Order: sequence, then C-alpha cells, then structure tokens
Amino acid sequence: MEQLSESQYAYLLLSPALLILIVIALYPLLRTFTMSLRADQLTGAARLGAFVGLQNYVELFTGGKEALLPAPFLPSFASFSAFTGELFTSALTVTLIFTIFSVSIETILGFVQAMVLDQDFRGRRWVRVAIIIPWAVPIVIQGMIFYLMFQPNIGFFVGTADNPAFLNQIGLVGFTPLADTRDSLILIIIADVWKTTAFMALLILAGMQSIDRSLYDVAKVAGASKWQQFKMITLPLILPTVLVAMLFRTIGTMRVYGIIETMSSCTTVPSLSCLVVTTFNTPLYATSATVAFVTAGIIAVVVSVYIWQFADAEGGAV
Repeated sequence: MEQLSESQYAYLLLSPALLILIVIALYPLLRTFTMSLRADQLTGAARLGAFVGLQNYVELFTGGKEALLPAPFLPSFASFSAFTGELFTSALTVTLIFTIFSVSIETILGFVQAMVLDQDFRGRRWVRVAIIIPWAVPIVIQGMIFYLMFQPNIGFFVGTADNPAFLNQIGLVGFTPLADTRDSLILIIIADVWKTTAFMALLILAGMQSIDRSLYDVAKVAGASKWQQFKMITLPLILPTVLVAMLFRTIGTMRVYGIIETMSSCTTVPSLSCLVVTTFNTPLYATSATVAFVTAGIIAVVVSVYIWQFADAEGGAV
C-alpha cells in the first residue's frame, strides 16, 4: 500500500462501497431492463414471455399500453383542452406536478425555518425538536392522519353543502376531496410539505452554521445591510447545500407512493410508482419493469441536472 499513489489509495478505500453499490443497485437495474425487453406472460406459470426488444417502450410512449395500465403514462396531445384535461390523469404529469410544487414549497419554507433557527434565542433547542417531530412520523401514520382530517362528516377541514368549511369556501377543495384527483393531489402535496419541510430546514441550517461568522462582521464594518449580507454571503455559500437538499427531496418525490396509497389511492392519484406497483401486482412484470426503468431514467436526468448546477454553484462559491 505504501507504493500506491494518493488516487490509487483513495480508489482502494472506495472499492468495498462501490462493490456493494454494484450488487444492490446496478444489478437490479440491469435486471429490470432485461425484464422490460420481454413480453408480458398473461397465462401459464412463466412470469415473462418472448423477447420483444424495445417494443414495450414504444407502446408505452405511443399509448399502446394504456389498456394494460391503470392510468395513462402520458397526457393526450390531441388538443390543448384535452392536454389540460388529462394533466391530472397522466402518471407522468401527476408525478411532475407533485415534485415541482412539493420541492419548491419545502425549499422556501425550509430556508425560512433555517434562517430563524440560525438565530440565537431562548428555547431554540426545543424549537428544533418540535420541527423534527413531523419528519419522524411514519408515512402510514401521516397518511391516516390526513385521511381522517379530510373525510366527509368526520374531518374538521371538510364541510358539507349546508355547512361548508373554510377550504370549501375559498374553493381549494370540494366536499369529497379525497375522491377527486385534483383535490387529492393538493392535499397530498400539503401533507408532504408538512412532513418533510423539517428535513430541508435541518440540511440548510447545517450549511448556514458552517459559514464563517467573521464574514458578517467584516460586512457590517463595511456598512452592508442585512439584505446585502444575505445576497453576497449567505446565499452564495448556502447554495450548494440547498441544491443537495433539493436533490434528495426530488428523488424522493419522483418515487412517491406511500402517502398516495394511504391518503387516497393510486386509482385516484396515479403516479409513476403507482403504475409500477399496480402493474407488477396484476401481474404484468414486463410492463412494470418498463415503467420502472423509464422512471429511473427520468430520475437520472434530473439528478444530472442537479449535479451540473451543483458544480457551477461550487465553482461560484469558491
């Protein structure tokens, strides 16, 4: 080992982790891809049919799989009205809408919470504990809590035609929100924000507390305002941490399943993961593998964009 270069020694230390990663991540991914190249076996004991190449992918993107899927993979592009009408019935658009709104709101609220917790005030430790509590609640328990809160005649957030609640009055949800795709998606986003904003806040707070406090002292002496300190010091130095936090949450929201199934159902709110689970249980193993591999590809593209942005942010911060 003494004859190894610094880079070779680093790769040697990383080799066990890379080996584990290949076994538990890369092999299942390759296995999923090979399954997606076979036909669905609807009868008999065999789980997969004959080799069909990329036919499953072609049918998935051209609508040929819609008869086998519980919801369309893509929205209809026949007309603008048809496209907007199918935004909440397409698994891809539902997943993207959930991801964009959840991650955006969680990042903003997490940033605000982190800035508050970064200040020195009495009881700060207890406030941090209180913020973590929603994040510690299991998804099933969280889903049942919100399910009961928005059940007609039970939940205090849902009223009736004779006695509408506040959310009914402002037009946010109807009287049976968990039976409607749009209303259910809104409530699922709210539930996800309630649970995981703390995760964003803690990651961003860790980045804030790593900033050298002497930079703020120098800025004060130079006459910089609070906004100028935030713009020139806090934001550039915290941006890499924010991107990492957003990356983690984006990967999680792109795979959303548990909160949908516990609050509403995959029939009401279809997502990419819902398509994978539902078709696998049908069982349509090849179709399930196809949707799963496409989902992994979409996540890989999103991760690549984040990594590219992270590299730019790191360069700017340095």
